[in-house]
Amino acid sequence: MRSIWNGSISFGLVSIPIKMYSGSEDRKLDLDMLDRHDNARIRYKRINEDTGKEVEWKDIVKGFKQDDGYVVLEKEDFEQANLKKSKTIDIEEFIDEAEVADVLFKKPYFLEPQKEGGKSYNLLRNALKKTKKLGVGTFVMRQKEHLSLVGVYNAALVLHVIRFEDEIRDPGELKLSKTKVSKKEVDMAISLIENYTEAFDLTKYKDVYNDQLMKIIKSKSTGKVKEPQKFETKPTPAKDLMAQLKASLEKKKKNKAS
Repeated sequence: MRSIWNGSISFGLVSIPIKMYSGSEDRKLDLDMLDRHDNARIRYKRINEDTGKEVEWKDIVKGFKQDDGYVVLEKEDFEQANLKKSKTIDIEEFIDEAEVADVLFKKPYFLEPQKEGGKSYNLLRNALKKTKKLGVGTFVMRQKEHLSLVGVYNAALVLHVIRFEDEIRDPGELKLSKTKVSKKEVDMAISLIENYTEAFDLTKYKDVYNDQLMKIIKSKSTGKVKEPQKFETKPTPAKDLMAQLKASLEKKKKNKAS
């Protein structure tokens, strides 16, 4: 793995030099865009708006539009915007794991101790694991400030980039039903949930979409084109809700017994 950020993580007066690695990877197939007429690849070029000439990456900078011109920003400018946060993940508080809503999570990153940081790294990891707490901190990476949670995954510290409050849309904009449900229906639903509750096993879940897509690609490459399959979901009518809950519960109980 190649590190994507080097710096330190601190809590209180303890500072731990670390390297950050992406804790996940993109599972999408590498598909090219083609011209339908001759299957030639589509390419994009970086064109100077005034001259019409192509611009090399090394000559491209970022700028902020101001009046009739641009304020050009160099790499050093982004670092200087908040020098400390560009180099340090400063844990400001600890919270219980159960307090964090899943909607906040974006992407995990693994943290690795650098030289002389081993003992303090292990200290923070063991303390977080024992207390079941998460460290809340902010840092800057790729010209953007990030809010983060630091916890433990297996034997490593893991940092989760989470969303700031103003990045989450207001669910009040959703058109939610005001239809009431009876206590009997809720109790039946709870019973169903309890019967479906098991210890989480990540190995049970596989990403099969890419495999299925590859089968289609291979089939098309040999000239075999299958008719597209149709799949429809039918919502359960309100009048059938209780009956469906009972049937689901009985089906689950039978599966457990067999």
